[in-house]
This record gives sequence, structure tokens and C-alpha cells, in this order.
Amino acid sequence: MGLVGGEPLMKVTWTDPVTGSNGFLVVHTLVSGLATGGTRMRAGCTMEEVEHLARGMARKTAVFELPVGGAKGGIDCDPKDPQAKGVLRRYLHAMRPWLDAHWVTAEDLGVPQHLIDDAFEELGMHQSYHAAIRRAPDAERTLRRVRAGLNAPVPGGLLLGDVVGGYGVAQCCLGVVHSRSWGAQETTVAVQGVGTMGGGAAFYLHEAGLKVVSLADAKGTLYHPDGLDVPALLEARDRFGEIDRDQVPADVEHLPREAVLSQQVDVLIPAAVSFAIGTNQVPDVAARVIVEAANNPVTPEAEEMLAAKGIPVIPDFVANAGAAAWAWWLLLGRVDADPVLSFQVLREEMLAKIPLLLAAWDTEGHTPRDAALMLAEQRTEQNRVAEESGEALLSIP
Repeated sequence: MGLVGGEPLMKVTWTDPVTGSNGFLVVHTLVSGLATGGTRMRAGCTMEEVEHLARGMARKTAVFELPVGGAKGGIDCDPKDPQAKGVLRRYLHAMRPWLDAHWVTAEDLGVPQHLIDDAFEELGMHQSYHAAIRRAPDAERTLRRVRAGLNAPVPGGLLLGDVVGGYGVAQCCLGVVHSRSWGAQETTVAVQGVGTMGGGAAFYLHEAGLKVVSLADAKGTLYHPDGLDVPALLEARDRFGEIDRDQVPADVEHLPREAVLSQQVDVLIPAAVSFAIGTNQVPDVAARVIVEAANNPVTPEAEEMLAAKGIPVIPDFVANAGAAAWAWWLLLGRVDADPVLSFQVLREEMLAKIPLLLAAWDTEGHTPRDAALMLAEQRTEQNRVAEESGEALLSIP
């Protein structure tokens, strides 16, 4: 089964016979014969990238005690290319043996859930969680529950499956606030990115009464010391996912894009791109805590330097794991199509985990990443012992 920091169980490289595009699948760990992780598509996607993300998925599933391993799929193709949809279909067809029995995938960068589900429907597998659903005693009933959960409406006209990841990041931040005994209304936040994770986290933190003073997209950073009207700014996003500056209030300050990383705030949430905070950015970082909403937004070298400055980093495989964990709770019947129940479970899980990571930082000098990795390794070892003893870890109703 392997440990969450070890070598992956399996790596596959595929070449599209039509376009020559390369696709990759990395299965880092199998638990109960299953691994989970999304499929992304972007120009320049590499095996190294997919391998790193698969390792992150293995860590997420272990930290959240899910009875499944970690995997990831990736395709080196521009999702805006007219041939991209065909490339995705052929990739999934080639990976069918894994998708049919072992790999539970879902949306990721460049691949929306409806597109991947359409491809699964064409392949006769109905939905991208197929490898797990088919194990249920009543697969049709489980499929209905999954579809109902993904498509459950939430306030604001969005779907539960689209917002749960950002909600999880927000709850991670609130776990920090509670651990530090900060007053919500006095806590300031800066968010880099207004997409699913960044925008969602900003929205739910604003709803919780925190002051989101800085919000950045590709055009730049918006700042107001008293807090931004996050819902209105998110509503002003154009079709490129950027905030229409013509709709920004006159009292909001316009700063350079990188300025969001140097804001003097309690919590900084990098939720845009990988490696946004490297060693060059560390001297300017003035936040008290960093919460990683994007995958790998802080380089390892930068994280060491931040630790030396007394700034803890809540790692991505905890902070942005809400969507992956929720999907499995949905599969396992722990949650259903009721958003209230889903939000309650995710809130409880995050509020239970974050204090442990910060306590390890405060009392033992362990970084939150090292503390979370220790939790993941413990769970992975427990899974190994249970599987060797013949214990059934997975039961899908």
C-alpha cells in the first residue's frame, strides 16, 4: 500500500493517437483496492506534477481517515483547444481498467465535472465515482445520492458540489481563529485568487464576520482596510473569472497583483497558483498565519524561512481537502443532498483538526505540515494493519 511520503504504487504515461498529447495517471496508494483524485488538463502538464498531486491526495485521504488511497490524472493539453474534449474521452477510454475498478476521479483544473461525467456516460459508467459506486449493494440508489448531493442548490444560485471546497478552506481559517482566540470581527484576511477555492473561502469568511481586506485576481489586488464587500465583488466577475473594475466602489484601493502577499493581515490565503510564495516573497510576507488553498502555493524552502519568522503554514492537503473528503462522505452516506448537514460535518472535521496542528507548533515546535504528515502516516499504518488482518475498511451503502 505504501506510505504517504514514499514512492507511488504505479505511474502510467499515455499518448493520444490522434493529437500526440500525453496523459498521465499516478496511483500513489490503494486502500480497499481504491484510490481517489481528480483529472486535470492544462498545457504543459507533466508526470512530475501529477505524481506530486497524487501524493497530496494520499495525504488528504489519510488525514481525513477516508478508506481510500490517493491518485491523480493529468493531460498535457490546452482545455480551450477544440480537440480537447476528444483527447479527454480517449484518455478516459484508455484508463478504463483503472476507472472501472480502482480509480475514483472527478473534476480538476481545466476539466469541469459535467464534462467528465458526460465522458463516463458515453463509456457506460454513468458517473466519475463509478469504481466506488459499483461496490454498493444498490448501485442505482448510491448513484442517485451522489448526483443529488453534487447538484444540491445552495444560497446564491450555486451548487453544493461547486462551493464545498471553498467552504472547507473557510472552516480551516475559522479553526485558526478559534485556536488563537481571535475575535472574528477583528480578524483580517487577504485572499489571492477569486476562483472556486479563493472566492468561496472569501465569501464564507465574509459571511462569518471576518474582514476580508484584500482580494486579488489576475488584474491586481483590491484593498480596503475596513473590509471589502466580497459578495458584490464576486458577483462582478466576468466570463474570465476576473472582477470587473468598473463595478468596484470608488473607495477601494487598486494595488499591484503581488501586493496581496505582503498585506499585514492575520490570515493570508494563497488560492491561485502553485509556488506563489517562494524565497523571494518571504521577506515581504506579514501575515500571522498562512492557509494553503491552492496546491503547493508555498515552496518548501519558503516554508522553512516562514517558520523561522514564526509564521505557520497550514498545508494544502488539510486546508483544501474539503471537497475530496465531502465527496467520500457522500459516497459513504455520512452526508446527503442537505447542504446544512454537509456544512456541519465539514465544519466539525476542520475545527477538530486545526487546533491539533497549531498545538504541535506552539508546544513542540513542529510545523503544521510535519504534524499533519504524522497524522497521515499513523492512519496509513492503521490501514495497512487492518487490510493485512482481513478487516473490511470500505462499506458503501
